Amino acid sequence: MKIRALVTGLLVGSLALTACGKEGAPAAGDGAAGTNAASLPTYAVAQNADVAGSPTFAKFKARGGLIIGVKDDQPGLGQKDPTTGKYSGFDIEIARLIAANLGYPEDKITFKPVQSLGREQAIANGDIDYYVGTYTISDKRKQLVSFAGPYFVAGQDLLVRKDDSSITGPETLKGKKVCSATGSTPVQRVREQGLTEAGNIVEFQGYSQCVEKVISKEVDALTTDDAILKGYAAQEPEQLKVVGKTFSKEPYGVGMNKDDKALRDKVNDVLQTALDDGTWQKIYDATLGKSGSPAQKPALDRY
Repeated sequence: MKIRALVTGLLVGSLALTACGKEGAPAAGDGAAGTNAASLPTYAVAQNADVAGSPTFAKFKARGGLIIGVKDDQPGLGQKDPTTGKYSGFDIEIARLIAANLGYPEDKITFKPVQSLGREQAIANGDIDYYVGTYTISDKRKQLVSFAGPYFVAGQDLLVRKDDSSITGPETLKGKKVCSATGSTPVQRVREQGLTEAGNIVEFQGYSQCVEKVISKEVDALTTDDAILKGYAAQEPEQLKVVGKTFSKEPYGVGMNKDDKALRDKVNDVLQTALDDGTWQKIYDATLGKSGSPAQKPALDRY
C-alpha cells in the first residue's frame, strides 16, 4: 500500500468529524475545519509538575521518562513513519500535550505501539503509563482501566472495494466476510448484533492487514471508525471507498490505570484547558482538519 500517501489521505479523509461526533452543526467558531497551512501548536512543558496521590506519576517520575501506548498504523491519528521513525497524527499530539503538562518534553517520551487486543493488559502490567490510540470508552472497559476524556468522538463505518455496490450499510453485511482488529469495539459490535454470520468474521492484530485482505478480495469489508477508514481509502482511492453510513458513536478516551483517579483528574484538566483555550482546535486543524472537514469539540465525561 502507498503508506506515504497518508498526507493525501488526510486531505480526502474527512474523517471522523464528519460522521462521528457530529450531531448537529458545529457552533460558530467551534470546530471550523483546518487548512493546509495550519501548523501544530507548541506545548509549554510544566515546571515542577506533580500529581499528588498518583502511583503512575510517581513511577514515571522515578524512571525519568514517559512510556505512552499508541497505534502506529492509523493514518491521521497515530502513524509511525517507517523511514524517520517519527510518530504523527491527532492522537499523537494529544499524547504530547498531556506529557508536556506533566512536565515531560518530546525527548522524554517513548511511544510504544500496542494493538487493540493488548491495551488493557499493557496498562495493567504497567508496560505503558497511559494510552492514546482510538481507544473507545465503554462501561465494560471501565471495569479494567480508567479513562480521561473523551478527547474525540468518531463513528463506526465500512471500507469496501470501490467497485462493490452490494454493501451499502450494516444491514447489507449478511453473507459477507467482515474484517476488523482483534478485541476492538467494532468487531464486538458486528458479532453481538449478528451483522454477519460468525464464520464470516475475520480478525487481525492491525487494521492494515484487513485493508490488504479487502483489496485482494479475501474479505468483503473492513469495519472500524470512520476516521481511520477514510485515511486508508485516501491511500488507495482507485480501489477502496468508505460506505459513509455510520452506525455507532465512538468516544475516544485516554486509557490508564484503573485505580489512578489522581492522574485521570489531571489529564481531564489538561484536556479541558486545551478545549477552552483553542489548543485542541489547533491540533485538529494541523492534523485531521487538513481533510477540510469541520470538527465538533467533545464534552468531557468526568467520573
